[in-house]
Amino acid sequence: MTTGTKHYRMYIDGEWVDTADGPFQMVDPATGQVFATAARGRTEHADLAVAAAKRAHERGEWRGKSPEERAEVMSAIVAKLSERMDELVELHIKENGVTIRQAMAFHVGYSISHLQYFADLARSYAFERPGPQLSYPTLATGVVRREPIGVVAGIVPWNFPLLLAVWKLGPALAAGNCIVLKPDEKTPLTLLALAEAAHEAGLPPGVLNVVTGEGEEVGARLAAHPDVRKIAFTGSTVVGREISRLAADNVKRVTLELGGKGANIVLADADLDTAVDGALFACMLYSGQACESGTRLLLPEALHDDFVARLIERAKTMKIGDPAEFDTDLGPVVSAEQRERILGYIELGQKEGATLAYSGPAPEGPGFWVGPTIFTGVRPDMRIAQEEIFGPVLCVIPYGSVDEAVAIANDSEYGLSAGVWSEDVEAAIEVAGRLESGTVWINDWHMVSVEYPFGGVKQSGLGRELGPHSLDEYTEEKFVHIDLSRRLDRRVYDLVLPPVADQIKENV
Repeated sequence: MTTGTKHYRMYIDGEWVDTADGPFQMVDPATGQVFATAARGRTEHADLAVAAAKRAHERGEWRGKSPEERAEVMSAIVAKLSERMDELVELHIKENGVTIRQAMAFHVGYSISHLQYFADLARSYAFERPGPQLSYPTLATGVVRREPIGVVAGIVPWNFPLLLAVWKLGPALAAGNCIVLKPDEKTPLTLLALAEAAHEAGLPPGVLNVVTGEGEEVGARLAAHPDVRKIAFTGSTVVGREISRLAADNVKRVTLELGGKGANIVLADADLDTAVDGALFACMLYSGQACESGTRLLLPEALHDDFVARLIERAKTMKIGDPAEFDTDLGPVVSAEQRERILGYIELGQKEGATLAYSGPAPEGPGFWVGPTIFTGVRPDMRIAQEEIFGPVLCVIPYGSVDEAVAIANDSEYGLSAGVWSEDVEAAIEVAGRLESGTVWINDWHMVSVEYPFGGVKQSGLGRELGPHSLDEYTEEKFVHIDLSRRLDRRVYDLVLPPVADQIKENV
C-alpha cells in the first residue's frame, strides 16, 4: 500500500471488507500520481456479495416494504449524497479527470436528482393492476402484478461511475430487488461513497453490495452466477457480447448499454454558429469519453469548408488543463492506456488517408493528455469512422444529399445516438425518423433526461434505462387468476380433450 494514501474497502452484507491481495492503485489522470488504494476483490467476494443479496431478498426485509417505505429510504440516501456533494465532485475529478463543471452538473448533480426520480417512481409505479372481469369460459377476474426479480448485478464503467450506478441501483431498489454493484477497478471510489450513504440512511444489510474487482474475474463471475437473476451492464460492445454469453447459461434478464459512434448531421439550413458549437460539444465533452458522443460530423458539401474553418477557430478557444479549475473545458483522459489507444487511432487516421485538420495542444509534463483533434477527408468506410475511439477525435464526412447523409449515418454497427441540426424542425424530425438510433437530438446533444428512455439499437445494446417504464426491466410480470364462480364451470369441458374432461367431471 502506498504510504500516505487513503485505503478503501469493499461493502458486502452491511460490512466493510478488505483483502490480503495487493490493492488497486487509484491514479489521478491529471498528475499520473497514486492518490488512494482500493481492496482487490476476487471471485470469492463476488460469491459472498451474491449470497448476501440472496439472503436479504429471501428475508423479505426490503421487498416486503411498501413502495412508499422504499421511497423514504431512497430519499434518505439522496439526502446523504447531497450532504457530501463537494466530496463526490472531488472524487470524480481525482478518479477520472472530469472537469469540475461537468462533475458538478452531469456526474454528481444528475446522480442525486436521478436517484430521487426513482424514489418518486416507486410511489407512482403500477406494481399491481386489476384485470377485467370475465364471464367466459368461467366467471373470473385477475390481478397483474409486477414483482422484484431477486438478485441484480450492476456492472459500471469508469467514465460515469456514480451516475450509471444510480441508473441501475435506482430502479432495482424501487422495485424491491437486492443488488451487487461492480465498479471499474480504476474508478470505484464514488460507488463506495454511495454505499456509505446507503448504510447511513438505513438500507438493510445485503440489499446493496459493492465489490471492487476486475471485469475478467469479478464481472464474469457475476454474469455467470446462477443466483443472479439480472445483469445491467454499461460498457463496450465487445464485453457486452461476452456478458450476454455468460448470462445465457441460466437465462438471466439482461440490460446492455454498449458502444456508440454517433452521427451528427448538419442540414443545409442550420444556424452555423449554433451547429459549430453543438458539434464541438457533442464530440469534445469529457474529452470524448462518452459512449453517446457525436464523433461523426456529416456536413453538406456546400457548407463543408466554411463550417470546418469555423470549427477549427472555435476549437482553438477551448482550454485543456487542470480539471479542478472552473474555466477548463477539457481535462485529461482517464489513463495512460486510454491515451495510447486514442493516439493510435489518430496515427491510423492519417495512414488511412484522412487529413489531420486540427491537432490541439496538450499540456506537457505528467498526466494523460490528448488535445482536441479534427479529421477532414474522412471516408465512411475508414476505421476511424467506424470504430469507437473514445477520445476527443472528430471525423468530418461530407455528403451530397440528405438521403446520402442518412445512409452514411446508418452505415454503422452502432445505434446509440445521433443528431440533426436545422432551422426547419419538421424537416429535422423527418430525418430523425429515418436514423437507426436509440436517441436522436435535434439542435442539441448530451441532454439525457431521466424521464425519457435511454439505450441503443443494433450493437449498441438491449433494453432501456430511465423513464417511467424503467422498473419494467427490474420486475417480473405475474398474473393471478381468481375464479369467482367458486367451482369449475362445466363449460370448460368443451375446451379440453374428452379424457381430461371426464376426469374433471369425476372430481367436481
